[in-house]
Amino acid sequence: MTLLDRARELLREFPVVDGHNDLPWALREQVHYDLAARDIAVRQDAHLHTDLPRLREGGVGAQYWSVYVRSDLPDPVPATLEQIDCVRRLIDRHPRDLRAALTAADMEAARSEGRIASLMGAEGGHSIANSLGVLRGLYALGVRYMTLTHNDNVDWADSATDEPRAGGLTAFGREVVREMNRLGMLVDLSHVAPTTMRDALDTSTAPVIFSHSSSRAVCDHPRNIPDDVLERLPANGGVAMVTFVPKFVLQAAVDWTAAADDNLRAHGFHHLDGTAEAMKVHQAFEEGHPRPVATVATVADHLDHMREVAGVDHLGIGGDYDGTAFTPEGLADVSGYPNLLAELLDRGWSRADLAKLTWQNAVRVLGAAEDVSRALRETSAPSHATLEALDG
Repeated sequence: MTLLDRARELLREFPVVDGHNDLPWALREQVHYDLAARDIAVRQDAHLHTDLPRLREGGVGAQYWSVYVRSDLPDPVPATLEQIDCVRRLIDRHPRDLRAALTAADMEAARSEGRIASLMGAEGGHSIANSLGVLRGLYALGVRYMTLTHNDNVDWADSATDEPRAGGLTAFGREVVREMNRLGMLVDLSHVAPTTMRDALDTSTAPVIFSHSSSRAVCDHPRNIPDDVLERLPANGGVAMVTFVPKFVLQAAVDWTAAADDNLRAHGFHHLDGTAEAMKVHQAFEEGHPRPVATVATVADHLDHMREVAGVDHLGIGGDYDGTAFTPEGLADVSGYPNLLAELLDRGWSRADLAKLTWQNAVRVLGAAEDVSRALRETSAPSHATLEALDG
């Protein structure tokens, strides 16, 4: 039996729980939520990283669908509700393949039925508009994690890719974390500044997750996790889910991206400018400076290091498919997970190790958050704190 055969055999018993997939936003951007125009029951290779045939090929058994909205929207709440509606419609449209999941028990039930457990995660605290009432509303609608920030700071937490303002979490930010613990919503620390990571770990009584982040020691990008934070996961019980985005996992890609951004700025464009004029400048740069390519081995290097620091009980996978323009060789889309497992088998990871990485750790952490929630709900009422009262 080849390593790839062994990987696929393992995934039949312990499928992948993927922490982050941006398919709902891609469907908004590409077809304005017309699910028939991008029918994921058939392969959508030309348009998407994700569809049902390739999820099956990849051995995916549970998916956290990101209900992401941009942080510069004047009112993010309606757009977040539209994203939730998109996920619900996908589940309703494909009941033989997808099952709504709110709990760890739901995830196990989906696995026993051969369906893909479908959970939701809100990517960015801007989605609650500084309201604990909105936070509770998102939980009631099925959202089971919230990333505290996206690329920009929120009023109560610092992002990894913005100028520090709060110094981590403010008093209201800590109240958000406590209310998430009470609800049973996982605190997601991808995208946040290391100061915010540390403050959240100091505050949370439930395990935290990193839904799509890799190791900063292996690749020095601010979106990644410093070792001192990884070292705290065993005591917290949390899980760091390695991501595949080349500019987060390959140092040469980090450096290339910085040079490409500098080139755009030197020509008078913002580094995120997507106009035809800016893209012409960028394409000329890329012709003279080929983009570095990450591979399956690149991602495995992160997992090897994160295992040394945090331990195998605290690792998972969060590919960020349909949220990135580029992917590593061997991990082009959601069908690629067996290639990663084959690489890890070749490096000496055991079947028990891989079962934890793919399924067991992620299910355990949601169940642990549910246990904390049950205890807190017996002693704590919903918080009525406001940003103005605590931080104003």
